[in-house]
Amino acid sequence: MTQIPAEDETRHANRSWWDLDADDYQDEHGAFLGDVDFVWCPERVREADARLLGDVRGKKILELGAGAAAGARWLRVQGAEPVAMDLSGGMLKHAAEAAVRSRVGVPLVQADALALPFRAASFDIVCTAFGAIPFVADSAAAMREVARVLRPGGSWVFSVTHPMRWIFWDEPDESGLIARNSYFNRSPYVERDEQGRLTYLEQHRTLGDRIRELVAAGFVLRDLVEPEWPDGHEETWGQWSPLRGRLFPGTAIFVCDLPG
Repeated sequence: MTQIPAEDETRHANRSWWDLDADDYQDEHGAFLGDVDFVWCPERVREADARLLGDVRGKKILELGAGAAAGARWLRVQGAEPVAMDLSGGMLKHAAEAAVRSRVGVPLVQADALALPFRAASFDIVCTAFGAIPFVADSAAAMREVARVLRPGGSWVFSVTHPMRWIFWDEPDESGLIARNSYFNRSPYVERDEQGRLTYLEQHRTLGDRIRELVAAGFVLRDLVEPEWPDGHEETWGQWSPLRGRLFPGTAIFVCDLPG
């Protein structure tokens, strides 16, 4: 029987992984993400075009799992009052360096998505592009924390790997087109070192699971965006590729509201 890692072990592994991987991640993806831009996914959906967050001028916004905080800096340029939060000090180091390069600074906070260090009803919007949610063991608790720090009438918008991708191996070529795993198996993907210590973990939830988590936290789902692979986009990002992207979705973007 597969042992499910505890939350403390999961948190430590994810922080260590992203601290160690931060430099390589920015070397590989930094140009795609930019220093001052909000890119929702490898399909190149940009907030400047999609406007999933609506009018952000004057809004207090938390970017959860912000990484190098390119999204938060873009929001600042648009007139918002963003805060960028991440579990990884290594990623926040890159956020600080990018702030110097771009001359756009935002507050940086190192914290855990399951214990947000903010008062209730502090933000108008909480958002993340692939941050935090896929990596915590109790994502339902993370949804409740987001609801806690949102003001009534606020919005929660987040992108994750599309749940149907769990069926396939994470390969961008033809070998990634064969269904091999059960969509209904919620066991996390884990990597361990030679001593058996957890080094990386990613969770799987079905679309129904996500919707139930959101509803239980008090949210109303306004939209579920499944970006199509754009014409002329020939870049590969890990498992995302033109071959796979033209056949089935790689990203799901949940657009939710907290009723007033």
